[in-house]
Amino acid sequence: QVQLVESGGGLVQPGGSLRLSCAASRSIFSINVMGWYRQAPGKQRELVADITSSRSTNSPDSVKGRFTISRDNTKNTIYLQMNSLKPEDTAVYYCNALYCSGDKCNNYWGQGTQVTVSS
Repeated sequence: QVQLVESGGGLVQPGGSLRLSCAASRSIFSINVMGWYRQAPGKQRELVADITSSRSTNSPDSVKGRFTISRDNTKNTIYLQMNSLKPEDTAVYYCNALYCSGDKCNNYWGQGTQVTVSS
C-alpha cells in the first residue's frame, strides 16, 4: 500500500512557475514508476511526466522543455517543476505510483492538487 499526498498547486499568471510535490507514505526507492497526470474539466486524464526507479523520464511534447520531473528517494518525494505555464495547463494534477512486487502490479493515486493558470 502506498499513500500519496500532493502539494504546491495554486493560481499563477501565464508565464509563471509552480513546483508540485508528491510525498509517499513509504520508501519510493523500489517503486517502479512514479508520475504526474492531469485532468482538465471535460477532458480525459493525461500523462504529464513520469520517472522510473532508474531515473529515466518521459513526457509528452506539450510540456517538454517547460516541465521537469525529479525524485528524491531520501525524502520519498517526487517533484514537478512547471515553468512558462499556459492557461491550457489548468487542471487538477494527480500523483501516481506504479509498484510491482513479483508479477503483481498496483497503481496508486493521490487526491490531486488544482493548478490554475490565469491572468
